[in-house]
Amino acid sequence: MDISTYLIVGTLGLAFGSFLNVVIYRLPLGKNVAAGRSFCPSCKNQLKWFHNIPVISYLALGGRCGFCRARIPIRYPLVELLTSGCSLYFLWQYHLQIPFYVFSTLCCALIVIFFIDLEHQLIPDWITLPGIAAGLTVSLVPGGIGMAASAIGLLVGGGSLYLAAVLGERLFKKEAMGGGDIKMAAMLGAFLGWQKVLLLFVAAAAIGLVVSIIWMTISAKLRKERLIPFGPFLALGAMLAIVYGDRLIQFYVQNFLHSN
Repeated sequence: MDISTYLIVGTLGLAFGSFLNVVIYRLPLGKNVAAGRSFCPSCKNQLKWFHNIPVISYLALGGRCGFCRARIPIRYPLVELLTSGCSLYFLWQYHLQIPFYVFSTLCCALIVIFFIDLEHQLIPDWITLPGIAAGLTVSLVPGGIGMAASAIGLLVGGGSLYLAAVLGERLFKKEAMGGGDIKMAAMLGAFLGWQKVLLLFVAAAAIGLVVSIIWMTISAKLRKERLIPFGPFLALGAMLAIVYGDRLIQFYVQNFLHSN
């Protein structure tokens, strides 16, 4: 792979990240993500083209609107850089082969879910339900995990969190796991298979426990409300499973199953 390919993919990643910011803002509000130009949420002015250059515009404007000088959330350049960085990583790992497109697209979905759930405690069906269908479909492409493994992963992913939701509701007498989390887990299982979806559950639970303890320690409001969305932790666990899953599973098989 020559440097020009990386430059093109990195630039396109920034552009896609800019679009993901539109999705993250508009989708929870029920707005059309494809129609209309971007505008400032504070003053409602439509942005000029030079206000929309990924990362560069944010830095040039000092993180503020070019019209009303309202502060622009750091999420905007962060999403752009994350999208570009993930695309470059998958390009490095898979070149321009099918896994590059599959994992880059899945990563975009995870980024959107991460930030929407973090802010709104919502995982949109517009992402997870088509995502389940997409996961089952790409399992059939050459080099895919296969329909059987994808279907089992879907059932294990969604079924595990559904069981956790039922048990949690009986134990705590309130909703313990949202339906969006269940559908997200089913989507990830369809893409990754049952072994990696179990791995991502372990990673998500571990990350969630550490972050929750720290968060509740420093936030009196959170200690009172105790509302911590699980979607961001599932997204982080999924990325760990994608990047390190094969190596961790191979390590487990070689050192624990073969030793017995």
